[in-house]
Amino acid sequence: MSVRTTSHSPRPPAWSELVIGLALFAVYLGVDHLGGAGRRAAAERHARGLIDLERWLHLDVERSWNAWLASRHTLMVAANYEYATTYILSAALLLLLTYWRMPGVYRMARDSFVVLNLLAFTCFALLPVMPPRLLSGTGYVDTVTTGSTIGSWGSPLVADANQLAAVPSLHIAWALWVSVMLARISQRRWLQALSAVHVALTFVVVVATANHFVLDAVPAAIFVLASVFVVERWQTRSERGLLATSDEFFLDVEHDGNAQNVGGYVLLGGPGATPPTVEQVRELIRSELGSFPRFTSRLAPGRGAARWEPAGEPDWSSHVTGQSLPTGTGLDGMDQVVARFCAQELPRDRPLWRAVLVDGLPGERSAFVIVMHHCMADGIGAVVQLLGLLRPRFELPIPAANAPSAARRAGAVVVGLGQLATDGRPSALLPTGSSRRSYSSMQLPLEQVRSIARAHDARVTEVLLALVGAGTAAAYPDLARTCEGRLRVSVPMMLRAPGSGADGNVTAAVIVDVPLRDQPLADQLRTLRTSAAALRSPARALASRWVMATALRCVPRPVRRSFARSVYGRRYFHAIVSNMPGPDRDFTLRGAPVTRVMPLLPPAPGAPLAVGALSWGGLLDVSIVTDAARLDAVLLREALDERFAAAASVGVEDGFAPDERQIEPGPLGR
Repeated sequence: MSVRTTSHSPRPPAWSELVIGLALFAVYLGVDHLGGAGRRAAAERHARGLIDLERWLHLDVERSWNAWLASRHTLMVAANYEYATTYILSAALLLLLTYWRMPGVYRMARDSFVVLNLLAFTCFALLPVMPPRLLSGTGYVDTVTTGSTIGSWGSPLVADANQLAAVPSLHIAWALWVSVMLARISQRRWLQALSAVHVALTFVVVVATANHFVLDAVPAAIFVLASVFVVERWQTRSERGLLATSDEFFLDVEHDGNAQNVGGYVLLGGPGATPPTVEQVRELIRSELGSFPRFTSRLAPGRGAARWEPAGEPDWSSHVTGQSLPTGTGLDGMDQVVARFCAQELPRDRPLWRAVLVDGLPGERSAFVIVMHHCMADGIGAVVQLLGLLRPRFELPIPAANAPSAARRAGAVVVGLGQLATDGRPSALLPTGSSRRSYSSMQLPLEQVRSIARAHDARVTEVLLALVGAGTAAAYPDLARTCEGRLRVSVPMMLRAPGSGADGNVTAAVIVDVPLRDQPLADQLRTLRTSAAALRSPARALASRWVMATALRCVPRPVRRSFARSVYGRRYFHAIVSNMPGPDRDFTLRGAPVTRVMPLLPPAPGAPLAVGALSWGGLLDVSIVTDAARLDAVLLREALDERFAAAASVGVEDGFAPDERQIEPGPLGR
């Protein structure tokens, strides 16, 4: 998959979030100037009324707690700093964490935080309440001021702070809000317990330091629940789980058994390594559900536009399973498992993903395979979600680029639409085929592939295309004759921006005619040069993306479905070839070393071949998924191996350095 970037990103710009924060702070400061000279008297009157209410309810513990804390200097200082810092730090850390790692969750967190504070500020304005420490003649000790707590009352940092804002307690509100948001992000019990301890400690501290009454916590809790409820309802009503048209597209093209599943196949372990258990993998995915919102969503029933609806906790017994390869089975047996997974249509009455842990592989290895429907993610999105399960955590770097201006983008779309309209049809219309899948994989030394690309002023994607064309022609000469020596390939191009989430399809496709000839790779690349020029221009990609993400929104669902089934598949191309970037470091899955990772891409209906390549750890891992009725993935992989080995053995006269000749391409671990 070639990489391009756009300005579209689910993560909002940092400057806009800073403006929101400053505006919120300005409102807070402005509230203190409301009400005139009578504001302080009203605040004292309200506070004394609150004391009377607490006495009637037998909740007036503030004096005793305050006296106990004031008599213990060291503990008092610690409580003062807890009061001054932890509620701010916890809220800031949660907002930063979700901003960087979970942009979709961040929007809900930010919006609910803003609503919570606006509710509190409204209460401060309409019902000012003096804190216990400022009430004369009541005997409270102002521990924070007398303790000279840096950053709190009595210090220049908070000289303009609103001191008549006891109800609700923002300290308790923020701490409780953090706890509520954490419950939506993570299911880890220890994290929830730690957050509950923080809320309880904050409550004790704000009361014991005489900054709040016990009852100040009640409106704080009500406002937290109200803000989260309002924002969730608002987001549900505004979005209602509507799938983007570029995601819905892959629901519409899945018919007649042509499963559209993307995912990854991971080899684990080796001699002496302890493989993970199924239960450990289930717990790992369970702990990451906050990062994978579609893992707990399903398609809502109905005939209109496709929508997501909450599905609750996944049925782990069906979503994450385990199996063992029969004794003596090689990796060919694992290939059959992967092929079956790729061929299975995922039930639409539950979350559209499945995973399997397989043991009994040669060399004391195991394997983990995860697939999800193409409507949930594109190829690189599936890789990003797979990376979320590996350790150490890693965010796949996506190169930034200067986004074109609106005028240049519009011009490129117009040009691209013209180019797409003149791309024409493939040289041959292949038979419909079947729903059965064949799978195989291979590894190529990445630096060797790059060397070949440099020698021919090409890119890695173009080397991969040339290799697929030569290998397919060698393995299937009849197919080459049928297609008149030209394999029409759809090449996905990533338009995902840096910092964007992993959900959804943020890609476009460019059609390239690849020479379908059994000839040296160097000749393939020279022949490919003209048609591959489309990969170096953004016009087709931007036009394709505009059609998928914008134009299709203007027509009804039946028209979108008809369009998708008309343009995606054998009427317009024969194969899909995608090259994706990956990390160059070591990972583990529940402690088991990750040795190889192969991307899984589905063939389009009637197009019998999908090749996915992923750069990982200095190797180019290549997965081949075929329509088993038309092509044998193993036979095709053997042909690709031979063509690459022949290219690597060529001498300096064809542009390869002598020290780069000796390589060992070959199937995965065979």
